[in-house]
Amino acid sequence: MIKRTLLLLLASPLICQLSYAESAKPAAPDLAKAKQTVETLCGACHGADGNSIIAVNPSLAGQHPEYIAKQLNNFKSQGGKPAERANPVMAGMAAPLSAEDIKGLAIYLSQQKPKPLSAKGKKESLELGQKIWRAGNAATGVAACAGCHGAAGAGLPAQYPRLAGQHPEYLEAQLRAFRDGVRANDAGSVMRTLALRMTDAEIKAVADYAAGLR
Repeated sequence: MIKRTLLLLLASPLICQLSYAESAKPAAPDLAKAKQTVETLCGACHGADGNSIIAVNPSLAGQHPEYIAKQLNNFKSQGGKPAERANPVMAGMAAPLSAEDIKGLAIYLSQQKPKPLSAKGKKESLELGQKIWRAGNAATGVAACAGCHGAAGAGLPAQYPRLAGQHPEYLEAQLRAFRDGVRANDAGSVMRTLALRMTDAEIKAVADYAAGLR
């Protein structure tokens, strides 16, 4: 009897540790809920599968989940402070989303297959876009886009977004927004600094070139 009691006493802490470990595990994202949200809410602007058919709205299919989550959080007002990324439409969409909702949406959209686009623009513009993408512009201090977003535009997970196959109209608008200070949620002001050094022609050229990457 004493031996059995001792064994139970010795086992109890281990059982408690295992139970705590199980309860401490983060809940798995509800991808079924995320799918429903995308199809019934997000899909109107970003496509039911994350591939937007509206040029001014970004495609989110295949985007890095960390980047999607960051943007959704940036659209939300935090601690009574204004949202880091001002957009009245997205502010309304993001406001009711919980941390779990955002995680689920980010993962679900990242798992969708992006549909490639064809590069637009004239030959001279695309050649300029390719040059800046691969080598930048040393004369004005514009770094190569490929340095952060990859030679094929795949981006770097958790840091820099995928831009390959993105609508050129959307990319051009975002570069202009960074240049004008309208968008300011880039870490270390990297994009704002680069965009300030780019001409309208360079911005358009890079946006057109990136659209055709895959």
